Amino acid sequence: MTREQFVIEGNHKLQGSVTVSGNKNAALKMLPACLLTDEPVVLCNVPDIADVRVTFDLMRSLGASVDVLGDHRVRVHAKDITTTRLDRALTQQTRASIVFAGPMLARMGTLELYPPGGDVIGRRRLDTHMLALEKLGATITFNGTFHMAADGLRGADILLDEASVTATENTLMAAALADGTTIIRNAASEPHVQNLCHMLSGMGAQIEGVGTNCLTVHGVERLHGGEFRVEADYLEAVSFVGAAAVTGSEIRVREADPQYLNMAALVFRKLGVTWQVEGNDLLVPRSQSLVIERDLGNQIPEIKAQPWPAFPSDLMSIALTVATQSAGAVLFHEWMYDSRFFFTDKLVNMGARIFLCDPHRAVVHGPTVLHALPNISSPDIRAGMSLLLAALCARGTTTIRNIGQIDRGYERVDEKLRELGANIRREPVNGQPPDEAG
Repeated sequence: MTREQFVIEGNHKLQGSVTVSGNKNAALKMLPACLLTDEPVVLCNVPDIADVRVTFDLMRSLGASVDVLGDHRVRVHAKDITTTRLDRALTQQTRASIVFAGPMLARMGTLELYPPGGDVIGRRRLDTHMLALEKLGATITFNGTFHMAADGLRGADILLDEASVTATENTLMAAALADGTTIIRNAASEPHVQNLCHMLSGMGAQIEGVGTNCLTVHGVERLHGGEFRVEADYLEAVSFVGAAAVTGSEIRVREADPQYLNMAALVFRKLGVTWQVEGNDLLVPRSQSLVIERDLGNQIPEIKAQPWPAFPSDLMSIALTVATQSAGAVLFHEWMYDSRFFFTDKLVNMGARIFLCDPHRAVVHGPTVLHALPNISSPDIRAGMSLLLAALCARGTTTIRNIGQIDRGYERVDEKLRELGANIRREPVNGQPPDEAG
């Protein structure tokens, strides 16, 4: 596969409007949910991104037909599942491959799964998934590969040992066809979890407590097909807010589903960034204060990632980059992943003032003028987008390598930014080593 890079000439104003794509994290769970029925399922607003295409291939490898209908509509028909072993190479390309466990155990009673891949942002436990599935009656062994089997799943009262999004989703899908009632306590309630719940309910599942941290699932004998919408990617919406803020630009973010952005609005207000909600759109004004709002007693504020409905971990990198352009000091505390902030050295090389206290905490002092770097690499999806924001406001031309990471989570991001007036182009990497300069 040809390696590609982004070349960005920074310090240009943006203007116009951009439409948010479907939620990556929702699509990657709603697609495996189609395996729960032998009837056709149509999903609308499916983002055309690398991780979704890998998920298509995973489903096809199991025997399901996946047809891209155009206009971001996809038809899945898992009438016959021909194997219960997930392809190893595909599995290791996406973290979301783990959520095939729930639907496959419910539908087929068995699955062989290699450890999933995905972002390198620190340890990402699978224990919560396995403990919950075992409570439902699955037997799981691991010897380099997960071997899962269940002679019929049975409802159970389950307390998740952490509010894991993917473990909640796996348990939901398994419980939908389990015999009896399942209670999932300490459940995650992120927008994509709710989106999955609404889809399952539309297929005939009986789920109570959607949007709370206690879900009750009454198992049914079978689920049916239907047509369902992947909601807007709120992470992408806020990413474009960040692009407007760091470049001092006014843009309209269309189809943003702003009902999920209240906490993001509170946090970005601390950074001196606001937006207006107009119907289903966000209007980001050009005149932003970009001044850090201090806590009571003139204290340095803290922005901390916490489970929904608090500020999501996946927006920490975006907010941190915006903070480099805001006047004042702010502490970022990312307790979930121990490598989330390991891209900040690249921002420091661009001129940012960031003190990395430890793997989980960073203090940002702004504003600083950022300068382009000739060669930096994107370590994960969100850090990659954050470096792209930095490049948009930096003086000079920045080259970002390993943009396959960004493509995993953002659809046509370079095209969308060009439509807003950014000077960005995608080009092949001509054999140069990926070492960084700066």
